[in-house]
Amino acid sequence: MENNRNYFIAIALSVLVVLGWQFFYMNPRIEAQRQAELQQKAELAKQQPKDAAGNPAPGNTVNGTLPASQASATASREDAIAKSQRVEIDTEALSGSINLTGGRLDDLRLKGYHETVDKTSPIITLLNPADTKDGYFTELGFVGSTNSGSVPGPSTVWTVKEGAKLSETSPVTLTYTNDAGLTFTRKISVDQHYMFTIEDTVANSGSAETSVAPYGRITRYNKPTTPSAYVLHEGFLGVIGAGNSLTEAKYASIEKENESLPKATGGWLGITDKYWAAAMVPPQAVAYDARFSHFTDGQPRFQADYKNDAVTVAPGQSVSLKTLIFAGAKEVPVIDAYETSYSIPGFDRMIDWGWFYFLTKPMFKLMDFFFRHVGNFGVAILLTTIVVKALFFPLASKQYASMANMKRIQPKLEELKAKHGDDRMAMQQAMMELYKTEKINPVAGCWPLVLQIPVFFSLYKVIYITIEMRHAPFFGWIRDLSAPDPTSIVNLFGLLPFDAPTFLHLGIWPIIMGFTMFLQMRMNPTPPDPTQAMLFNWMPLVFTFMLGSFPSGLVIYWAWNNTLSVIQQSVIMKRHGVKIELFDNLRKVFRRKSVETK
Repeated sequence: MENNRNYFIAIALSVLVVLGWQFFYMNPRIEAQRQAELQQKAELAKQQPKDAAGNPAPGNTVNGTLPASQASATASREDAIAKSQRVEIDTEALSGSINLTGGRLDDLRLKGYHETVDKTSPIITLLNPADTKDGYFTELGFVGSTNSGSVPGPSTVWTVKEGAKLSETSPVTLTYTNDAGLTFTRKISVDQHYMFTIEDTVANSGSAETSVAPYGRITRYNKPTTPSAYVLHEGFLGVIGAGNSLTEAKYASIEKENESLPKATGGWLGITDKYWAAAMVPPQAVAYDARFSHFTDGQPRFQADYKNDAVTVAPGQSVSLKTLIFAGAKEVPVIDAYETSYSIPGFDRMIDWGWFYFLTKPMFKLMDFFFRHVGNFGVAILLTTIVVKALFFPLASKQYASMANMKRIQPKLEELKAKHGDDRMAMQQAMMELYKTEKINPVAGCWPLVLQIPVFFSLYKVIYITIEMRHAPFFGWIRDLSAPDPTSIVNLFGLLPFDAPTFLHLGIWPIIMGFTMFLQMRMNPTPPDPTQAMLFNWMPLVFTFMLGSFPSGLVIYWAWNNTLSVIQQSVIMKRHGVKIELFDNLRKVFRRKSVETK
């Protein structure tokens, strides 16, 4: 009874920890950030030039307006690509093309990833042209001044100066000269993964000093089609400035109100999906204004954009700026390498490691270490579980020792119950006196459970969010550790020719997990309290159905963890000379079933 009570106390305490974290830390932090943003907006509004009507003067922001021909996005992807001048992209990881209109990156596919586990299925399409219904693209340009003439923007047609195809070893150079004597030269390079380097040079061959303000935008028409999960952020994100403070915004919140970010120097911003992302790293030495927006004029669209402060170009002089664009899969080693090699602050936060970042990322590193040695992420999960159990062994020993002591005094507790009957007050006082005499802390057994809860959530995050788990096989029928077990008991695990309804879906691994949980709970005496006894009996079944829709990698972890816990508890109980109740409890269960059938 005490063991189960401790179990419920552990659950309650974990909920209190999460609520306390949200109330005392996250809420004040969010409110402080909101107030700072409101103050920043007010300051910007005061400083922004106004026209005669009191409205913001044009040309000071990147409003995201698309060319008139793109106001209605109805073209097919193939037609949109075919009707525009382009430079091909072909690397080890990417295929696609650069649209010379706008110098826009709007056609990109990821060679290493398929839509399903079937290797013959289409590869992932990340970016799409602006005049398609699934428009998703990134664009760099300039905002001009009074004497700068026409500067590169959404409708500018660039000329190819050098390079017929963009690859890891062959960059492409584009050029555009305007009527004011400004020549814009853009050199585009790409590495073997997903990072594009754009080097813009503005040369002034005119007679007057002029200035231009670089901008960048990532524009997307549609939200992800897959349902969002509370453990995963999808939408806008970035590290604005040289610090590591991550800014996130959901699509729904930006649809209600655009978000202007504090003026900063350094950092990055973009839009992320579960496994893919597009992000811009502005010129790090020039201050910029950034925002997350949703526009409804013409084609509705979401947009993350920035505008650098204007740079001055004297006659006969030139200015160069370097911008990075990431567009691809959020592979952990690749993202980490970019953060280090390009000195991008907080770039690893593009992967949603969550609140328990300090646990989640090391958990992945450990699993990835095992994967590189055994070549199977399922086996890596099993080995990681053993390491975690070993690290928590001292705490688990205390937990099971406390449980063993509780079992040892169980006869004395029964005597107290018989002695005091329904007098709860006297019963509680007698129990506390007994605990004091026997030097037992009845709550001590629940603290190890509380401490292990963050570890469980961290492992869940790793399995759910990391692309390394996507389509990673285990053995047998498990071909994707990030997806639920595909088998179902309803159709006899595929023997019957129909699919089980989602709410009845229950695969082999969830059943194995439920059985191991049943065994673990039967290691302890059945609680005498009828309510607790009912929960004791039904909890494995409830968890079995609840985890039926969870990623199979997590279910495998839980089943394996339960098995190790049963072995560990048996060893510790035997060491303390306490009877192991498992076999007696199983005999009682099957004896009761036998009597009921008669």
